[in-house]
Amino acid sequence: MSARDEIKRLTAPDIRARKRGEPIVCLTSYHAHTARLLDRYCDLILVGDSLGMVMHGLETTVPVTLDMMILQGLAVIRGSKRALVVVDMPFGSYEASKEQAFMSAARVMKETGCGAIKLEGGRRMAETIAFLVERGVPVMGHIGLVIEAVAEPLARRITAAVEIPTIGIGGSVACDGQILVLEDMLGLSPRVPKFVKRYAELGPSIEAAVAAYAADVRARAFPAPEHVYPLRTKAK
Repeated sequence: MSARDEIKRLTAPDIRARKRGEPIVCLTSYHAHTARLLDRYCDLILVGDSLGMVMHGLETTVPVTLDMMILQGLAVIRGSKRALVVVDMPFGSYEASKEQAFMSAARVMKETGCGAIKLEGGRRMAETIAFLVERGVPVMGHIGLVIEAVAEPLARRITAAVEIPTIGIGGSVACDGQILVLEDMLGLSPRVPKFVKRYAELGPSIEAAVAAYAADVRARAFPAPEHVYPLRTKAK
């Protein structure tokens, strides 16, 4: 049995059971290599539609397509073993009808292997969410700007009032879990929202590394002898 087989991936019921328990650790990821780094520490990895801005330089999430979400969701599944992977449903993929939402969600789950999907919308989406759940689709809801930048007392009240875990982003320490965009907390994003704590400043470090590489290439200092493969001759 391989190491991958021995690790049990968390499921939506596992996360739900954490209500009022140990806080749920969540981050975003869009790539196999970052998912691999997060997997040991995160309970939930969100493949967010924020990939439109973070990966593709879009101004908003509106142009993000279902194909884009599936492609990156599959990459995150490949890179992770343990965390529950949740994939965002992009704008236009579920709002028209409950049936449209189910077809989109089914496609995402089949083609990525993710454990749940996430969609935005408050009360107006309640029937759609119920429709999906009744058909076996685990759903992560999205309130306000998703308990995102919601007033702290309100986030506390929501968390106390519902029997499902709440995941905050700039909400409240009282939420059952917290999430940040990985690039924001690593110092790779130019804009820093109020709710982000920078745990590293990788942007300047990456720029310095690239500058050093460029200088070595231009000076013909790279590749050095230890980086190349000498021609081996056969022994006589």
